[in-house]
Amino acid sequence: MPPKAWKTLSSKPIYENKWMRLREDIVEMPDGGTTLYGVVSFSECVGVLPFVDDDHVVLCRQYRYIFGENHRWEMPTGGVKPDETPELAALRELQEEVGYIARRLQWVSSYYTSKSVCVETAHIYLGYELDRSVLPPDDTEFFEIDTFHFDDALDMVLRSQIRDSMSVIAILYADRIRRQQHRGYCAHSGNQPLQGDSP
Repeated sequence: MPPKAWKTLSSKPIYENKWMRLREDIVEMPDGGTTLYGVVSFSECVGVLPFVDDDHVVLCRQYRYIFGENHRWEMPTGGVKPDETPELAALRELQEEVGYIARRLQWVSSYYTSKSVCVETAHIYLGYELDRSVLPPDDTEFFEIDTFHFDDALDMVLRSQIRDSMSVIAILYADRIRRQQHRGYCAHSGNQPLQGDSP
């Protein structure tokens, strides 16, 4: 049987800007006790891993103030605007952050970026059949852009050099899809799967 729902007794706004909202709730738990619960709400967000060809992806990096880091590569990501679908937001972020637009998007996952104190849903895509198309970035974004062999991007994930969850999930999903495609090719051609691949 699923756990019983908690009941919101009161809710108080604490802080808001154009990116996020913070509130404090008083909630009643299943045992009748009460507790203070802080909730941070964001708009939905998107990320897209762009393939310039079968084996190369475009990544970007920027100064990440909260961690004081400027060396970690990531895929294009950003928030969904009120008048956008996640797909349109993903195409816009591609144009703003790496100067491409994808003629084909493949959805791979939608997930909660936090299971406890943040309300935010992320939508992850792989982008294919890219064309050059540039939109100006947001006024707080300053990017370095480079192209990597997919295996190098995967290695950065496995070594925890890429750490943001959207990029990690997209790259691992892409690796799974590529392995499935390779197995299908091997089965079609009569070759055996690579050692270590699941049957």
